[in-house]
Amino acid sequence: MAASTTNLSPLSSHLSKPITNKPPFYLFPQTLLNPLSLRLKSLFRTHKPHCTVSSKNPIADFFLANKPDPEPSFIPSFIDDDKPREECGVVGIFGDPEASRLCYLALHALQHRGQEGAGIVAVNNNVLQSVTGVGLVSDVFNETKLSQLPGEMAIGHVRYSTAGSSMLKNVQPFVAGYRFGSVGVAHNGNLVNYRTLRAMLEDNGSIFNTSSDTEVVLHLIAISKARPFFLRIVDACEKLEGAYSMVFVTEDKLVAVRDPYGFRPLVMGRRTNGAVVFASETCALDLIEATYEREVNPGEVLVVDKKDGVQSLCLLPHPEPKQCIFEHIYFALPNSVVFGRSVYESRHVFGEILATEAPVDCDVVIAVPDSGVVAALGYAAKVGVPFQQGLIRSHYVGRTFIEPSQKIRDFGVKLKLSPVRGVLDGKRVVVVDDSIVRGTTSSKIVRLIKEAGAKEVHMRIASPPIIGSCYYGVDTPSAEELISNRMSVEEIREFIGCDSLAFLPFDSLQKMLASDSQKFCYACFSGKYPVMPKEVKVKKVGDFLDDGLNGPMDSIDGGWVRGPKNIDVEKEIDPLYQQSKI
Repeated sequence: MAASTTNLSPLSSHLSKPITNKPPFYLFPQTLLNPLSLRLKSLFRTHKPHCTVSSKNPIADFFLANKPDPEPSFIPSFIDDDKPREECGVVGIFGDPEASRLCYLALHALQHRGQEGAGIVAVNNNVLQSVTGVGLVSDVFNETKLSQLPGEMAIGHVRYSTAGSSMLKNVQPFVAGYRFGSVGVAHNGNLVNYRTLRAMLEDNGSIFNTSSDTEVVLHLIAISKARPFFLRIVDACEKLEGAYSMVFVTEDKLVAVRDPYGFRPLVMGRRTNGAVVFASETCALDLIEATYEREVNPGEVLVVDKKDGVQSLCLLPHPEPKQCIFEHIYFALPNSVVFGRSVYESRHVFGEILATEAPVDCDVVIAVPDSGVVAALGYAAKVGVPFQQGLIRSHYVGRTFIEPSQKIRDFGVKLKLSPVRGVLDGKRVVVVDDSIVRGTTSSKIVRLIKEAGAKEVHMRIASPPIIGSCYYGVDTPSAEELISNRMSVEEIREFIGCDSLAFLPFDSLQKMLASDSQKFCYACFSGKYPVMPKEVKVKKVGDFLDDGLNGPMDSIDGGWVRGPKNIDVEKEIDPLYQQSKI
């Protein structure tokens, strides 16, 4: 169950240095802002709508009015999950009287992008109201919570992060009051110069209440002298380096912005009543019956208000886009269109390429569910061998479980995946998975299939080997932990215990993308980073049980620490260049 809050949060007392100047604003990460904080006149005047906006499809009856509030408890699961993790999904809605409820449903559609926390900020009568909590969207929100979020404008966020009760303060959207009013923000991505910016702001007296890089953006907006508000966002973003797809909300405006490289996806759609919707994936638009219009372009700022409708501005002169290829390999849902391409079609072609370039005599093709299914279908169709469900995934494994005192081998994997002996027994099996990170889960899956009677197990991976850690909004292990950065393909095959192993060739992946190939980021496969990281990343998935605010300031970012002064980030990454050439 989830812990959620709508109460006023005190400012953090954990400061790295004494305050010498008055902070530019106060941050309330999970608040219902008191109307008294809005005494300062807003930068923008509120304009009356030219027409009345009404919802043709009310969905209030969808919610159970008597559903109890979630219990404030959270115990992390230790189920083995050897996959990169997308850290966030965002939604923004303008011009619908049920904005917060639509936002709730859109976040459901984006639940795969983050399962550890969720939040919604809605605007009603020029007041920003917020509900955030730890857990799944359905754990955090019920009818009672959503009734506290009236208004025609809302933003929402789902988040993946390391476990721990203190992560509640880091759940977005964040809401802040500053001298010209209030602003809320939801952010997908990661800033590679976060520590540098935070140190600069703290030197100037800023008070930080979270360990999230998103809070830096709010401070930069607050100290900007640009006018009007959206130019403050532009001014702030000019100082940011890395990946960010963000939605902002003020008393009368919704703003969407995407970084100049377009690392993380952000799309725009419209409902039949004219409401404008922004979301990380098109699957969120589909659920709330919004029609996809276009992507938010890299380096673009879109401002939506009642007076001028949708306005587009260029954030920065942007280089060639470097969109995350892993959205098509693993993160996005197959029914989404990401970066203008169908995710389903991409994964199907990945499987076909594997079948062409790494064929093997087999009796059956199976997938590691769910992300390997479409690639497995492509592989099976190409080789003319039936695809079957050889592994059944349990969708009911919660965050907690009790392991018996007599240890069960591969317990975490067995909880999630069950082999079908009738499909596997005596068969030569091709197993298609989307990626291999550490290799620990793959070895357990191979053992599971062989114990079910498979004669041979051939692993086919629908991505190139991962040799580099991601700095742009994906939680991956350090390069030293990545098995493909330490071992050859044959050594990995021996480690996981399969009869043969093949990855999607990097050259074939680029050839498949054709003219779009230069628009994607392949840093995790090549080690060549479009934006050079400014701080050394040492975070390991799930290692930090606390976000750092209760410990030393060096660990404040849940595992992001500044490298030693004598360390050269470029030299640290350089070996990846050499390996990518081998």
